[in-house]
Amino acid sequence: MNIRKLLAVCLLPIVAIALIYQGSVLATRSYMDEASLQASSALRLAVSALSGHLSRYEPLPALIADHDDIQSLVQRPDDPALRSAANTYLKGINTLLESADIYVMTLDGNTVAASNFEKPTSFIGQNFSYRPYFQDAAKGLQSRFYARGTTSFVRGYYFGSPILIDGRIRGVIVFKVDVDSIEASWQGGEYKLFVSDPEGIIFMTGSPEWLYSAILPLTSERLARTQASRRYAEAALKPLPYRESIEEGHRLLTISAPGGSREYMALSQYMSDADWTVNVLMDTASIRAQVRTVLIAIVLFLCLAGLAAAILIQRRARAEERLRMQVEARNELEHRVEERTADLALVNRRIELEIAERRLTEQELRKTQADLIQAGKLAGLGQMSAALSHEFNQPLAAAKTYADSAGMLIDRGRVEEARDNVHRISGLIDRMASISKHLRNFARKPNEKLGPVAVDAVIEETLEIAAARLKLAGATVTVTPSPSGFVVKAGFVRLQQVLVNIITNAADAVEGLDDRHIHLDLAEEADKVLITVRDHGPGVPAVIAERIFDPFYSTKGVGKGLGLGLSISYNIVKDFGGSLSVSNHPEGGAIFRLELEAAVGLEEAAE
Repeated sequence: MNIRKLLAVCLLPIVAIALIYQGSVLATRSYMDEASLQASSALRLAVSALSGHLSRYEPLPALIADHDDIQSLVQRPDDPALRSAANTYLKGINTLLESADIYVMTLDGNTVAASNFEKPTSFIGQNFSYRPYFQDAAKGLQSRFYARGTTSFVRGYYFGSPILIDGRIRGVIVFKVDVDSIEASWQGGEYKLFVSDPEGIIFMTGSPEWLYSAILPLTSERLARTQASRRYAEAALKPLPYRESIEEGHRLLTISAPGGSREYMALSQYMSDADWTVNVLMDTASIRAQVRTVLIAIVLFLCLAGLAAAILIQRRARAEERLRMQVEARNELEHRVEERTADLALVNRRIELEIAERRLTEQELRKTQADLIQAGKLAGLGQMSAALSHEFNQPLAAAKTYADSAGMLIDRGRVEEARDNVHRISGLIDRMASISKHLRNFARKPNEKLGPVAVDAVIEETLEIAAARLKLAGATVTVTPSPSGFVVKAGFVRLQQVLVNIITNAADAVEGLDDRHIHLDLAEEADKVLITVRDHGPGVPAVIAERIFDPFYSTKGVGKGLGLGLSISYNIVKDFGGSLSVSNHPEGGAIFRLELEAAVGLEEAAE
């Protein structure tokens, strides 16, 4: 296993280097191919522009040669009048066509008329018989030639045509086109353009420092041919300082300059009509930058992949270590299993007994919780017992009085008045029965499911149950607004128990105070119904508020409560899916806030 890891560690750098190298090759090839397509388009445009520019001047020398003044001059070259007329005509044509120069030569090569006859650099009297354009035109051919003028030292492209009179060649006319305007359009562009002759000498270029530089070796044969035609007059020819290479099938030139070397992608196209080679150079700096970006991305990817691989290897090593430890532990367990079988069986039996005991304990706990809730209600009833005794004694005493009075009235024959007393006694009995019914319903253990509960019905019975305690404390309860229409998701009896606990606590808080008014307010917010009970008592101190809902926590004296009422109420509301909280009103007194889920539009749940 160690040998495999060692081989993997050794192979990873090799694979990474191979990926980086292959990525570099592919990226270079892709970007160079794309750049080559762009440069090819630029080259085609440049060749088309050059061809179009030169082609429009090609037929002009033959047309000018047919002019009467020109034909008369070559027959009588010494006639001053004819020479003057020819000069004037050539000057006008030259100005009209915006050409460089137009001039006429006799067959001995001597210039007899020229458009620049008035300039110091006039061609008149100059002999250009050594120029190839003259030699070809003298043979009857339409000639072309490009060179630097020996008189004007201005570069141009020459079109030569024979002057024919009665089918005989009597002279040569030459039309020179300036190339500076073409060259000026190449400067400052995205690509570098230059035109070279068959000897490899740069004749036109958008980079002036390359002019008259040779991209081919300046051998003695090439120099002799150039000097024979005096193509570049007195210009100093020099080799172009460059180094050529081939990369991914593309020709690259690295040209030295004072500011440093620059690498270019070179594309060339030969123009057979002009005998030129047009070259387009595209700087490869952007290509190299893109390749570097790709390489950086590959390196980052490999680093991330290496990091991920390292993490996986580390995790695998940890997993193997854990597996090894598990195998050892398993072997140890297998070794000790026979010794521990009896112990495990004993433990299993003990666990089964504990499970049975816990289930029994849970059942007892649920029963105890139910008993505590019932105890809380009975404790509340016990606290109200004095008031209830008064509530029952008063109608009983009144009933006895009405009964004794009815007997006396019957004896006296006042039957109607006796019947009225009997009705009063019946009303008192109905009142005691109603109180007894509400107390019996409140005291019984609830066995109800959650459902829609009408708040008005709960509040009505709650106030009847708590009426005796409220009367004993001298407290009054105001319900705002009318609870009619409010329906909540709850249990009728348990919600009644919560409100009884809160209202009786409020009655305890205001007993003996000047302001013994209790406010029960209802509101609806979104899908919630809010019931708030506010008293004008001393409020709830912060220390007590933290524990007020804890079981068996009470601030009342001994014998006045078990401390279960609010704890039971809190858990009941929680079972409803609501909340119960307490706070102090800014103007004094405590506020109990009961929030329940609304159930508008549903029928009221049965008790």
